[in-house]
Amino acid sequence: MNQATKLIKTKLGLLRLAEQLNNVSEACKLMGYSRDSFYRIKNLFDTGGEAALLEISRRKPIVKNRVEPVVEEAVLKIAFDYPAYGQYRACNELRKQGINISAGGVRSVWQRNGIEVFAKRLKVIEERIAREGLILTEAQMIALERKKEKREALGEIETEHPGYLGAQDTYYVGSIKGVGRIYQQTFIDTYTRVAFAKLYDSKHAITSADLLNDKVLPFYEQHQIPLLRILTDRGTEYKGNAEHEYELYLNIEGIEHSKTQVRHPQSNGICERLHRTIQEEFYAVTFRKRLYDNLIDLQNELDKWINYYNNDRPHSGRYCFGKTPMQTFVESCTLAQQKQLDELPHSCLIN
Repeated sequence: MNQATKLIKTKLGLLRLAEQLNNVSEACKLMGYSRDSFYRIKNLFDTGGEAALLEISRRKPIVKNRVEPVVEEAVLKIAFDYPAYGQYRACNELRKQGINISAGGVRSVWQRNGIEVFAKRLKVIEERIAREGLILTEAQMIALERKKEKREALGEIETEHPGYLGAQDTYYVGSIKGVGRIYQQTFIDTYTRVAFAKLYDSKHAITSADLLNDKVLPFYEQHQIPLLRILTDRGTEYKGNAEHEYELYLNIEGIEHSKTQVRHPQSNGICERLHRTIQEEFYAVTFRKRLYDNLIDLQNELDKWINYYNNDRPHSGRYCFGKTPMQTFVESCTLAQQKQLDELPHSCLIN
């Protein structure tokens, strides 16, 4: 039953209720209508039946109030060419072209075509690019980059295949008697959600690089896939001067280093979410079972849990679809390998 049908049944119910009660005022009070509305509905029903009620239930556009088709086309064009423009800026630019339309008129045209906000205009551009293969203008490129930055600031990460982007972060586990403070270096492949973790009694650049050297890069080398980029926060263990050990290690390995935006720690939210999972499913359970007096035993238990996480625990990540991280990694390795082939010079492929 659509909205128009519901309105007609309500109006018919009003007429029948007034007839049963033999009291128009009481029926209008119970149904929430005015007496004027009642008599207008009754007059329409008496002259045209239910069809007349259907006619008044539909919203009719006032065509005479619409702008000329040429003006509407110009308003839509400026929304496509300059998606970052608001209604006032678009109105001003159109007036420079000799097209007189108010800012409210611009918004009305955009709203009628479903592009009244910046995000909707970008969506239309992306659809047209995918469909028609258009070449972007500078304004469109800037707008799409702005969208990408905003998504990353909110924790949404662009990733294309295994090894395209890894995220690394430091997690403070706690303090154990006889050991002291314990820190966990965590790495996760943002496409497949394959994760690695290693425990240390301090946090600095050397320990951050050690996780990559000991566990992460050997894994990618084993599967013949390069790690292209790493995302970290701006902590001192990841960021420093030109001689910073972590930065030097990434340069040697040819890995690009991306950092979260200032005052936007949620940009690395994928690691934060993994830390919460480890805390709830591993540490909260393990520390209730046993007291640890050294890192080796705790690391062994952590390795077992990470192995379970990667190989046995189904994941609901964006590209996992309920599969385990390792299943996702193995099945999507071809994406990374194809990317490497696409980037080889044409002469190498011929030889």
